[in-house]
Amino acid sequence: MPTPTFGGKLTSVALRMPDELVPVPRSAVRFPLEMPLPKGFLGHEPGTWPLVDGQLEFYDGKLFYMPPSADRQQDASADVLGTLYVWRKSHREFVVAGNEAGMILGGETRGADAAVWRRDRLGPYEGKNRRVPPVLAVEVAGELESEAMLRAKARWYLDRGVEAVWLVLPSERRAIVLTSIRETEVRDGERMPEHPSLPDLAPPLSDLLEQVTDP
Repeated sequence: MPTPTFGGKLTSVALRMPDELVPVPRSAVRFPLEMPLPKGFLGHEPGTWPLVDGQLEFYDGKLFYMPPSADRQQDASADVLGTLYVWRKSHREFVVAGNEAGMILGGETRGADAAVWRRDRLGPYEGKNRRVPPVLAVEVAGELESEAMLRAKARWYLDRGVEAVWLVLPSERRAIVLTSIRETEVRDGERMPEHPSLPDLAPPLSDLLEQVTDP
């Protein structure tokens, strides 16, 4: 699939079908975009997934596509991952993952912008998506993602054993932290609340949005 470009004055997007390329108005496309399942597709086998420029997830028995992340999401995602990585330096009992950290939970495959696992729950590297729920999953809002979309994904995580979810909204300079029992909104000048399973992990929101908020 060619890489779609969004923003500016672009008014259409091209969707590659099995035998044709069809230009459609941008306003007619709603993301995530459902894609036809390729022949021989298996959600748990990365080699059967189609090659696209963007992000794919498999849930509700369907394959969904999101285009590559735009500038603000890219920078905030890097700040989130950098913050977690620095914390992990003094907490070696955890593993921090990024780059659309793939996981298969309940037979469905999704990816987080960043995630934290307990090392003792992971086996050796296999070159496949992990089948153990992380302690923390982080989603950074992109230009095409609404808060409602992120909340729905957070619910998916929590229903499958993830203990905490951070939803980071760079354009609004705020974050939402969800667990199975509470929700906390974090704004400028405040810290992310520490979770009992993640000792000492309570960074200022400004650390997660450093590049976005720099002059």
